[in-house]
Amino acid sequence: MNRRSVLRAGAGLLAGGATAMAAPAADPTDGWTRTSFTYSWQKPWDLDLADRHSYSGGVHRMWVNATDEPFEEGSTTDPRTEMRWKVDYRTGDHMWDADVYLPSGTDGASFVQILRSVHPSGTPATDIMLNVYDTGGGTVRRYDGTVLKTGAYDAWFNVKIAHQASSGTGTVKVYFDDSLVLTVADRGPATRYFKNGVYDHGSGRVEARFRNLAYWTR
Repeated sequence: MNRRSVLRAGAGLLAGGATAMAAPAADPTDGWTRTSFTYSWQKPWDLDLADRHSYSGGVHRMWVNATDEPFEEGSTTDPRTEMRWKVDYRTGDHMWDADVYLPSGTDGASFVQILRSVHPSGTPATDIMLNVYDTGGGTVRRYDGTVLKTGAYDAWFNVKIAHQASSGTGTVKVYFDDSLVLTVADRGPATRYFKNGVYDHGSGRVEARFRNLAYWTR
């Protein structure tokens, strides 16, 4: 047996014949601190929250119709049922974390975003939005562009959005089931906060469900 064959045959073996184990992937929350948070609701202004939200068994279920009113009377924005996280920040490391379930047929809806509530004129209103579309068994995209996941319908998966915000341009990382799927720059200095639910940009009924919501900082 030549030296190369010996090396191939011995790959993965330690002294004494023990099998080498791959180091476990780091948890995205390693080094972070779980932090308390509160939230308020945004929903069609003319409806009660119970008309577009339910909570049972630790699961928040939110839905909205494209024909619903916006969250404020007179607003020209699309209809939504969303949690508005009351953890406004400008700098520092902040992470949104939840298990997400997207029912079949939900199309053209944002289910989580970082909204820039105070930002310089001419800059975008969000740092990131994750949208789901009725293709490929449920396709999750960054806005309506980069595909991050297919086959997303009717199954729970974990989503983490980690934002390293600064006084300049920061970095946003997205993890699905603790695997990094996207790293992008944010849109520059702003005051911002997380939102999750359904913000309907389509033409029908949309729904999303959330459990194990958590907020992390470091």
